[in-house]
Amino acid sequence: MIERLSALLEQGTSPQGLALSLTVGAGLGLFPILGATSLLCFLVGVAFRLNHAVLQLANYAVAPLQLLLILAFVRFGEWLTGAPPMPLNPLHLVSLFRADPTGFLARFGLTGLRGILGWSVVVPPLGLVVYAVLLPSIRGLARGLRRPQPARGGAA
Repeated sequence: MIERLSALLEQGTSPQGLALSLTVGAGLGLFPILGATSLLCFLVGVAFRLNHAVLQLANYAVAPLQLLLILAFVRFGEWLTGAPPMPLNPLHLVSLFRADPTGFLARFGLTGLRGILGWSVVVPPLGLVVYAVLLPSIRGLARGLRRPQPARGGAA
C-alpha cells in the first residue's frame, strides 16, 4: 500500500488530497448499508474531485470493520432516537431479504436509517482525527521521496 501511495505522490497527487481521499474512502467504507459503499465513494469522488482509486482502496481496506460496526451504528442510532433495540440475526436477515426484499425494507427500513444516523454522528469527527493523523505521515512520505537518493554501486 505504501508503494501505491508513493507512486501517487510521485505522479503529483498532493499529500492533502491523498490524506483526504483515504479518510473519506474509509469513512464511506463504514457506511452501515451493505453494497452501498462503492457507489457512495464514486459519487463523492466525482462531486469533490477526489482520487477514485484511493477512495476505493480505503473503502475495501475497511470492509471487515464495516461488518463489525453495522450493529454498533444501529444500536447507537436506536439509543439516539429512543427506539427499542431491533433483534438482528444476520443469517435470519439474509433469508428474509432473499424471500421478500420489499417486505424486508418495510420491516427494517427504519433500523437502517437509525444505523445511518449513528454512522453520521460518529464518522465525521472520527474522520477529522484520521485526517489529522494521516496528513503528517503522508507529508513525511512525500518529503522522503523528494530527498536525493544516494548513488548505488561503486564510483565511476
